[in-house]
Amino acid sequence: MAKMAVSIVESGEDAFRKIFKYYKRRNPPPDFSDVIDFSRGVQSHKIAAAKLDPGAVSDMEAARVGLQPVRDWRAFSLHGYPGFVFISNPFLLGSQPFWVRQCLKTYPQKPNVCNLDMHMSPSETQDIWGKSLHGLSRAPPGKNEPKTLLERLRWVTLGYHYNWDTKTYSANHYTPFPADLHQLSSQITAACGFPGFKAEAGILNYYRSDSSLGIHVDESELDHSRPLLSFSFGQSAIFLLGGTCRQDPPTAMYMHSGDVMIMSGQSRLLYHAVPRIVPAPQGHTSLDMESYSPASSPQDSTVVEQMPEQDWTVCSKYIQSSRVNVTVRQVLGTGQSFPETPSHPPSSRTEDQTDTYHDRPADGDSVKRKRSSSGDSDVVKA
Repeated sequence: MAKMAVSIVESGEDAFRKIFKYYKRRNPPPDFSDVIDFSRGVQSHKIAAAKLDPGAVSDMEAARVGLQPVRDWRAFSLHGYPGFVFISNPFLLGSQPFWVRQCLKTYPQKPNVCNLDMHMSPSETQDIWGKSLHGLSRAPPGKNEPKTLLERLRWVTLGYHYNWDTKTYSANHYTPFPADLHQLSSQITAACGFPGFKAEAGILNYYRSDSSLGIHVDESELDHSRPLLSFSFGQSAIFLLGGTCRQDPPTAMYMHSGDVMIMSGQSRLLYHAVPRIVPAPQGHTSLDMESYSPASSPQDSTVVEQMPEQDWTVCSKYIQSSRVNVTVRQVLGTGQSFPETPSHPPSSRTEDQTDTYHDRPADGDSVKRKRSSSGDSDVVKA
């Protein structure tokens, strides 16, 4: 355990919550010197190089989804966290903009589900991108300027849509999982030793500069033997990875744009959280879309493609102050099916309430306004 953690945590208390609050606080700001930065390579005894399987993914297959050859990936493991793998930005230079645009323009489209659906009609949320273009293309708005729908977006669910109230998935709440994101996920998991991974559910979280994600465990999937993937784009974040109980002090690490995490094996059901969004180091969000040239031939099924300059202007402006995180999960194991359960009516929660759950981002303002309906004290006030 790092010296900082030792100094602020006493035996027997909720160590994770205490360190979460430490990194979340604004005044005085926390000391970030103990935060692991994988972009700098192996910098402590806790970090080791992770073993990958370069033969599982051909260079062409990797390039189709915008990834470097697997042999060039910088992958790390953490002592004490078996099954945890951190890949420091394996994307080809210039390919991240495509995935940023998918997260902002494509994945929020119907029939996928988002937080805005909780209090708006389907017609009002039909084209979030199109209805936000004018607002995001203008000069910096004034304080009284209304936010665009894209700026109000907090989460989107894909595939088997997660029910935030019951914390379950169900067979009757499903839409086709995006083929491009499935392909990206399967290449990553295959290289990490999990061939045959099926991307069946995804949760996209959209963070503003004052957002945080509370302490939680991802355990709703029926098959925990398959890994959990996490992709980060835009601004950086402090990620806390703990143990199987809240008394275990977590390890803090940076997630920069393009970084990928895999939680599997004994690390699949560990507590984790994001207490803080931090400005990306210089160069980490300079996502130059013109430096990527998809090598395609008539036989190729290249996923990543160039985008119109107008699209990138909007995406670039958005990620200058925001972060997008994509988590991908396999819900069912081979031969598994969902248990018979009664169907649940759509949630009637307001947007502010849905922003204060532990497994989705909460903004500083919304946390001040609302507490989680469960009354859980882990929703830390800003």
